[in-house]
Amino acid sequence: MEGTGAQVALADVNDPDALRAVFRQGRRAFLLNPPAAVDGDTDKTERRTVARLLEALKDSGLEKVVAESTSGARRGERLGDLNVLWELEERLQHQPIPAAINRAGFYMSNWDAQLDAMRESGELVSLFPADLRLPMAAPRDLGEIAARRLMSSLDDVGVQHVEGPERYCANDVAAAFAAALQRDVRVVVTPREQWEASFRGLGFSQAAAESYARMTGATLDGLELPEVSIKGRVTIDAYVSDLVEATRP
Repeated sequence: MEGTGAQVALADVNDPDALRAVFRQGRRAFLLNPPAAVDGDTDKTERRTVARLLEALKDSGLEKVVAESTSGARRGERLGDLNVLWELEERLQHQPIPAAINRAGFYMSNWDAQLDAMRESGELVSLFPADLRLPMAAPRDLGEIAARRLMSSLDDVGVQHVEGPERYCANDVAAAFAAALQRDVRVVVTPREQWEASFRGLGFSQAAAESYARMTGATLDGLELPEVSIKGRVTIDAYVSDLVEATRP
């Protein structure tokens, strides 16, 4: 990219040899397992790309990697990102390249897709209870913290939790959108028995809908909030304000 000191290299994530050739152009790499298209079997696809990423690291010459994972990552089956990224963590920690792992809080950007609907109806749909406070993080903070760990010493490895400056619930998110949109916004909670149907209505395959519903259920039923985390700077109010301003009609 002209003027930035960066170069762009394209490679298919399912082609380990091509990925390895890209890795060999640098010394350190940030790994983000790409989300699978939701009209297919997301677990199967994402497990395959994890395997390809790990294969590409062999003989890559990299001296350190930083990987993006998720809060609540755990062993299991058909739990979406929770078990897929837990498997990535485990495999990274059992290969020779030093690996730093960031377990990210709920992405603030996950709310973006509802912006137009909130403008029209004043409703924010949540699968979580309206008052349940969770670690959330803005993409900017996730990127900056990943960059810091990418540039830190080789002994800065292992799992760190990353979240925003505070924890937020859906009611807080609705209040932020209400202020930015200058209209009332209320939370509408989708009952658990309707989760799969809700995902199906958004174009998810049956397999993907089941995995995402199980992931949501596992998050609620086995919620473990980290006692120690790296805190970002972007509040939900600032994130939403910037989003609304950038997309103002």
